[in-house]
Amino acid sequence: MAATKFMEVMDGKTVFPPPIWMMRQAGRYLPEYRELRAKAGSFLDLCYNPDFAVEVTLQPIRRFHFDAAILFSDILVVPHALGRDLRFEEGRGPVLTPIEALEVSALKAGDAFHERLQPVYETVARLKNELPEDVSLIGFCGAPWTVATYMIAGHGTPDQAPGRLFGYSNPEVMDQLLDKLAVYSADYLVRQVEAGADALQIFDSWSGVLDEACFERWCVAPVAKMVKIVRERCGNVPIIGFPKGAGCFADAYRRKTGITAQGLDWTVPMEKARSLQTEGPVQGNLDPMRLRAGGAALEEGVDLILQELGQGPLVFNLGHGITPQVPVSHVEALVNRVRQAGG
Repeated sequence: MAATKFMEVMDGKTVFPPPIWMMRQAGRYLPEYRELRAKAGSFLDLCYNPDFAVEVTLQPIRRFHFDAAILFSDILVVPHALGRDLRFEEGRGPVLTPIEALEVSALKAGDAFHERLQPVYETVARLKNELPEDVSLIGFCGAPWTVATYMIAGHGTPDQAPGRLFGYSNPEVMDQLLDKLAVYSADYLVRQVEAGADALQIFDSWSGVLDEACFERWCVAPVAKMVKIVRERCGNVPIIGFPKGAGCFADAYRRKTGITAQGLDWTVPMEKARSLQTEGPVQGNLDPMRLRAGGAALEEGVDLILQELGQGPLVFNLGHGITPQVPVSHVEALVNRVRQAGG
């Protein structure tokens, strides 16, 4: 297979106009997604049924021919595969039974772990065969800290205070939980690569709520362990790390974790983004609200990123996921604006 634009950037090359994909590019803003979601019955059925998951992943590729497709799944399939209960409630999101400190030592990833995740691996393999040759396939998982916060609180919270309190009150248990999640999540990523994923992304959506010491201990160290395991088993597969909200802690994140490319949220200043780009590829970082607003706000945001980061290895993306209210026409406008920048 010839190198795609996305993989060229992962290799440190500058491609202009840059390759483009968007976090949550398969989602509720698309009418075809909403139709299939209603047919599936539940969100987990959508994730675990390869027929549905393949179709949902392909929907935005057909519409916009993004340069990369990302596996349609959820970061919480890992604790679900570890035997934790999980459901998704309309208007509330994921709900789990909060894990108690005494339950952490019993978490094990035996045969049942990969059996439950087998539909995900099948989805990856089928996507690899069905995607156009110029579209790369990204596998993913949640970072241990972010996954742990949901396991501890049982749901998302504004600042993940339950997870932070758990860690301060039970530091050794928190280390044990994060270590287990790092090992099991890395194994999950390895299986995705073996099934056909070209690259991987690790989402640390809640890294921005921690102080410096906890960021190092709960975000950096577990991801570094994951990257080491994946590298040992899969060689140099590109890994994108996305420590959302990390602020100044993001400066050394790539060096300390060993990731290939660094995902940037929309709060990262262009000066810092350019500095991070001198160390390797960056991905981002348009504010999703600019996409929702459209018009001049969208155009100005796109143009600034291309102007400031287009002369280095860049994957154009949002600084977080597409929101459900975004008009499809705004996504079309964004894609056209990026691709027409080359002249």
